Amino acid sequence: MLLVLLFLIFSGYPVAFALGGTALLFLPLGIGLGFFDLNLMQALPQRVFGVMENYTLLAVPFFIFMGTMLEKSGLAEDLLKTMGQLFGPLRGGLALSVVVVGTLLAAATGVVGATVVAMGMIALPVMLRYGYDGKLSTGIIAASGTLGQIIPPSVVLIVLGDQLGVSVGSLFVGSLLPGLMLAGMYALYAIGVAIIKPSAAPALPPEERPQDLGLLLRRIVLVMIPPLALIIVVLGSIFAGVATPTEAGAFGAVGAILLSVFSGRFKFKQITGSLDVTVKLSSMVLFILVGSRFFSLVFRGFDGDVWVDSFLTSIPGGQLGFLLVANIVVFILGFFIDFFEIAFIVLPLLAPTAASLGVDMVWFGVMLGMNLQTSFLTPPFGFSLFYLRGVTPSSVSTADMYKGVIPFIIIQTIGLAVLIFYPHIVHVLAGSS
Repeated sequence: MLLVLLFLIFSGYPVAFALGGTALLFLPLGIGLGFFDLNLMQALPQRVFGVMENYTLLAVPFFIFMGTMLEKSGLAEDLLKTMGQLFGPLRGGLALSVVVVGTLLAAATGVVGATVVAMGMIALPVMLRYGYDGKLSTGIIAASGTLGQIIPPSVVLIVLGDQLGVSVGSLFVGSLLPGLMLAGMYALYAIGVAIIKPSAAPALPPEERPQDLGLLLRRIVLVMIPPLALIIVVLGSIFAGVATPTEAGAFGAVGAILLSVFSGRFKFKQITGSLDVTVKLSSMVLFILVGSRFFSLVFRGFDGDVWVDSFLTSIPGGQLGFLLVANIVVFILGFFIDFFEIAFIVLPLLAPTAASLGVDMVWFGVMLGMNLQTSFLTPPFGFSLFYLRGVTPSSVSTADMYKGVIPFIIIQTIGLAVLIFYPHIVHVLAGSS
């Protein structure tokens, strides 16, 4: 079943139908060989209704709408231009501004595609015009744009929480510090490149630097207030236990509309466009989830879950051996398939073994979230690379883009290793050891 499923996915067949189709192909085989009878399928309607009634997953469309609405309101453009002026006089300053803006947009929107495209359209031409290396420019934009996968509110963490059976709020709290650590590592790399190779990340020329620092500081305050207010309302309500992630997502969706109105850029087509994107992405997620429910039901009918569990628990090294194998498998799959597909296909196989080995499931979820983030950067199918290629001038080749993300894939791998060997990082903000 696993081999047929992977063959269908790699052949380009839609994932939701690959999952359901594989289950349909093997269903008569299982009945004919006596593994199970047709009564097993009576559990399928309950599984489908379980998906439809899942209150946690209701947060997905809310956060997608919030991120899309903020992107259309020009928040990214304001932040990039202002931060570029603030850090521009420093060597590597434009790269630092991209990291700062990527972090803020990750905490305010959590939508990777919109963040990467916005920063690629606004920041990349400026960086190239002032002599930045094309590999560094595209690499840091693509990497900073993916921070929305690990810094809450992240759609990936919502899906992981549902699949692992843990609180999404706990995952949000646990992932904040690792996400900020990763952003800090990106910033340190940009500073290092500016010191070692100044020509790759020069400062803005004197004539392009802001003349009125007082005006610049006022602009920074005005530009920072809207996203920070939204971050405090959404994440603060979750961290304080005042609201569930779904309720906070509803706050965020309304807040995104209000910010667009207060900025004076509100247009009704922003709402309709955001709703269109939200419906498409949410429908894709739910169809994949329904297909995965059908697949896992037949797979368990063949005792596939028992086989996978016995294989994973017999790996030498116990808990550490399992974690290494799980992370390597997820990392390799990230080269070829989307993070949603990995979450819905691989996680249900890994979660029972992790629980039986006594792995902290919140830590496990944050670790997999950071690992899945690399899938946006790893060629040949890194989605951030596809998004960025669409807005990158022809003077920067695709090969340069691939080379540019390699240092950041290494940085993410180092961050993942730190998370594996220092699990208490996940629980620092929760106040536990």
